[in-house]
Amino acid sequence: MMGLMASEETRTMTPPTVRSAPAHEAGKPGGAASPRAWTMRLLVLGIVLSALNLRPAITSLGALLEEVRDGLGMSGSVAGLLTSVPPLCFAVFGVMAPRLARRFGAGAVVCAGMVAIATGLLVRPYAGGTAGFLAGSALALMGIAVSNVLMPVIVKHWFPDRVGSMTGLYSMALALGTALAAAVTVPLTDVLGGSWQTGLALWAGLAVAAVVPWLPFVRGRATPPGEGEEAAGKTQPPGPAAPAASAEHARVQAPRLRMARSRTAWALAVFFGLQATAAYITMGWMAQIFRDAGVPAGTAGLLLAVTMVMGVPLAFVIPRLATRLPHQGPIVLALGVCGLAGYAGLYLAPAAGAWAWAVLLGVANCAFPLALTMVGMRARTGPGVAQLSAFAQSTGYLISIPGPLLVGVLYQHSGGWGLPIALMSALMIPQMVVGFLAGRDRTVEDEAAR
Repeated sequence: MMGLMASEETRTMTPPTVRSAPAHEAGKPGGAASPRAWTMRLLVLGIVLSALNLRPAITSLGALLEEVRDGLGMSGSVAGLLTSVPPLCFAVFGVMAPRLARRFGAGAVVCAGMVAIATGLLVRPYAGGTAGFLAGSALALMGIAVSNVLMPVIVKHWFPDRVGSMTGLYSMALALGTALAAAVTVPLTDVLGGSWQTGLALWAGLAVAAVVPWLPFVRGRATPPGEGEEAAGKTQPPGPAAPAASAEHARVQAPRLRMARSRTAWALAVFFGLQATAAYITMGWMAQIFRDAGVPAGTAGLLLAVTMVMGVPLAFVIPRLATRLPHQGPIVLALGVCGLAGYAGLYLAPAAGAWAWAVLLGVANCAFPLALTMVGMRARTGPGVAQLSAFAQSTGYLISIPGPLLVGVLYQHSGGWGLPIALMSALMIPQMVVGFLAGRDRTVEDEAAR
């Protein structure tokens, strides 16, 4: 699949100013196109491997949270705080991504992000104590945060006519990494001797593998992909080593947009925040809802895995469909209806229809790849996508922080799941409204530059 996409991209995005192949390569089959095809395949591989690494730091910890608490002597309140650390780090560090990309290049920043993930995952189990564990987690989450923001930027520039399919591939890999870490961390820990430190640290190996494809792109410094060429009004993407003059031109020509003045940016940010709230509530509490309804613990975990796995095929289909529609609002509404139906089922018959509710909530959680797709569609240029991605994700993750904590408070004080499920259902309504508004065919450049 990656080879097919890369070859298609080679045919559709061949730049008009590509240099001729050297004389000694002219007689070779595909002599002029081979470097281009190699670059595109390497980029697709880097995107996929990076996406696989954007959630295991979170879901692997969830699978071993009880063992981690016992091993570190972690209090219940600190363990609860861990559920809010990921969105907090995504909000704080995600804001830095566009500035870092302008300084070093998006490929270099993503490469550094993978290094941070690998280092954080390797260090945190052996840091000794809760403070060291939190510091290692924060380092890994910092790498995830900047990569989260820059992935839509890279897709927008290198694959301008494949935004839907490439966002789908990226989202599908992200969902696969999420489900994989949740499903296999405990069995792998048992196979490796039962140490929770080993079970958490082993995911650093996947992050190390993700570093390698980005190394050739580290040479492209000073500007995120596309900033120099788009600012100059050109169409071809720069190679891994973009000229310094082009980078300097980009800094002069690329205006900074006032995202706070854009209604579309705000709608997308709130939509992103509400869908993230629903996702973190689902990951943190859905298994407990089923267990309290009498579902065995093993089955409850399997139901959660089903919810996560639903994102694998749908994350590839939904972005492709979204890019073919002038208005993405109908998709937002369809996903919202699935979420409302799933919440209603959890309230009325959580055990009897457990598999159906798990599937419906898995479909609803595919608002995440839809949000990423709309980030790429609501801005015309690479710099615009970078600024919109940082604004929407940072603001959105800030919005999502209280949700899982509030659900826990309501559950503890009410002694049941009626009020928490009512809260989840109530949040789905504004998510549908702002998502419908964000889906309108508009660009932030028209609003934020006024």
